[in-house]
Parts: sequence; structure tokens; C-alpha cells
Amino acid sequence: MASPADVWLVVGLGNPGPSYAGHRHNVGYLVTNELAERMDAGFRAHKSGRADVVEGRLTPPGTDGPRVILVKARSYMNESGGPVKQLAAFYKVPPGRIVAVHDELDLPFDTLRVKLGGGDNGHNGLRSLRGALGTGDFYRVRVGIGRPHGRQDVSDFVLSDYSAAERKALPLQVSTAADAVESLLTEGLDRTQSRFNS
Repeated sequence: MASPADVWLVVGLGNPGPSYAGHRHNVGYLVTNELAERMDAGFRAHKSGRADVVEGRLTPPGTDGPRVILVKARSYMNESGGPVKQLAAFYKVPPGRIVAVHDELDLPFDTLRVKLGGGDNGHNGLRSLRGALGTGDFYRVRVGIGRPHGRQDVSDFVLSDYSAAERKALPLQVSTAADAVESLLTEGLDRTQSRFNS
């Protein structure tokens, strides 16, 4: 098994099952699916039974690419910390080499930000990760979904499908977020922020 210095855990936050697949809250799953396609690999059940994983290397053009474990927990968003903690222990990955990809209400749709550390900002998946890992010092790729218009409840908004107009733009947003993950792992935080946090 590779040493911790060689391995990254990239966690797509979302809810399992087809009824949640198109929801804004599941954009983390969409980004990890895109990364798996780029690695020409399919998710499979980890022997823990609590997550689906892809093991391989991210190989953007011109790089050998770091070793990466893509993760989609089989638990609901608000319980995703347990499976991630278990996988981090299994693969010997410290929090500083974990990347959480998640939806972000405070960013407009079709924007994203990359950062290290911070609070959970009311996001149940981040709260679960912070609680399980005992720290918030992991990377985040925050994929903007915007806030609901009018009086729609926030929880109803995140657990609803993208609008028709958003669905047209979504593949590019997902591809850009996957690019940001690749950049973070191969070029580091500063260069990734200067490229994507515009």
C-alpha cells in the first residue's frame, strides 16, 4: 500500500440512490463521477460496505498524476463523516490530504471556490466530516448552486433538481470542478485558487 504522502482522498458529498441523483445537493457525486470517467474506471463497493470507491491515478495532460481514492459514501449526507473517517484510516490518509467536493449555497450557480479549512456554514455533509475527522483542516471544492428565490425553504431547494437552464450549463460546471480537483492535487492550492477562484 502506498505511503500517506502518496495518496489523496477525494470525497464527493451527496445522497445515495436514484431519487437524489439530479439534486443540487448531489453535485459532489457528479464531480467524482466525472473524475472516475477521466480515470477510465468505475466505482465499486469498498470492503467496508459503507462507500463506493475508485482507486487510481489522476493523469492530467503532461503529468504522471497523484494516487487518488475517489469516494462516494453510501450513507446520507449528514452521516457521511463515519465512512470517510473509516476510509481515511484504511488508506492512511491524513485530513490535510482529503478533498471534499460539495454544493455551496453562498456561491452563484456556475461559479466555484477552492479553499483549505474553515467552518461548515450550515452544510450537513461538512459538519459530519468535521465531527468525524476531529478537524476542519481539509480541502474543499465548493461548487456554487446559489440560493432559492422567493420563500422556498433552503432544504427543499438543495433537495430539488436543477432548473432546465441550469441543467444545460451543468456539464461544463461539473467538468470545471473536476479540473479544479486535478489542479489542486497536481499544482497546489495557490495556483488553483488563482485559476479558479475568480
